[in-house]
Amino acid sequence: MLLAATHSGSFHADDVFAFAILKAARDGAIRLTRSRDAADWDAAEVVFDVGNIYDPAKGRYDHHMRDKPLRDNGEAYSSAGLIWRDYGRDAIARLCPAATPAQVQVVWAKVDKGLIRDVDLMDNGAMERHPGHFSTVLETFCPTFAETGVDEDGCYQQAVALADQVLVRAVAQGFAAALAQDAVARAAAQAEDPRIVVLDTRLPWDDAVFDLGLDSVLYVIRPAGKDWTVSAVPPARGSFGQRKSLPATWGGLRDGELAQISGVMDATFCHSALFVCGALSREGAIAMARLAVVS
Repeated sequence: MLLAATHSGSFHADDVFAFAILKAARDGAIRLTRSRDAADWDAAEVVFDVGNIYDPAKGRYDHHMRDKPLRDNGEAYSSAGLIWRDYGRDAIARLCPAATPAQVQVVWAKVDKGLIRDVDLMDNGAMERHPGHFSTVLETFCPTFAETGVDEDGCYQQAVALADQVLVRAVAQGFAAALAQDAVARAAAQAEDPRIVVLDTRLPWDDAVFDLGLDSVLYVIRPAGKDWTVSAVPPARGSFGQRKSLPATWGGLRDGELAQISGVMDATFCHSALFVCGALSREGAIAMARLAVVS
C-alpha cells in the first residue's frame, strides 16, 4: 500500500490528476491523506503539489517554488506532469497489459504532450482559462462559497473519479496510436515503392507517418468498407496540403469517367481537392497510386 499525501482545501486539476495517475500505477493500492499538516506529509512516501520541495528521490513532487522544475522546452511542470513523468509508464502498463515496453513509451509520450501538458500549462497560468477546458471542468467539483456543509474530500474524490475515466480513455487512445504506428512501420518496411504505403486495415496513419519520419511517403492506401482509398500525405502534420497532389485531370471525376481517363477500370472517385481517390479493389488503388507518383 503506497502512502501518499497532498494538500487539503480547494483543489486543482493537477493534484486531482496526479492522484489518478498514482492510483492507476499502483492498481488502486494507495491511501491518500489530504492535509496542511507537515507531519502528515513527512509520514507519506509520495507527497505532491505541496511542501515546497521537489526531490523525486524522496518522493516529493511540489512545483510551487521559485526554482520550479521545468520541461526540456522550458515549460513549467505541475504536480500532474511530475507524477506522470515518474509513474505514468507504470500506469500505462497496468491499464494496457498487452502493451510492449516500446508501445508503453509511445503511449506515455503522446499522453504527456497532449493531456498532461495542457494540465501543466493551465495550472501554471500559461494557457488561457476557459470553461470547456478539462482542467476547468475538474475544478467545478470544488465546493462553491454558496454551499455549506459540503464534504470537500468527497468532492475531491468525485473529481478523481472523472480523472480516472479520462486517463483510461487517453491511454486507450495512445495504445491504439502505438498499434497504428507499428502497423505503418511494418507496411513501410515491406513497401515495393517507398513512396507508397499499403495498409490492410483502416487505421489512422497520419501521426505515424510523421512520428516515424517517413519523409518519402507520398500516398497511403487502405480499405474503406468494400472499397480502397488512396490518400495523399500532407507536407506537415495537420496541413491540408499534399506532398504530391493526385493528378489534376482526375479531380472531381467518378466511376466510368474516372476509369476512362485514368485507365484503372475499377476507379470510383477522386476528390476535387486532389487529396484522396478510390477504387473497388486493392490492386486498383495501388495502380492509381503508381500513376499518381509519376504524373
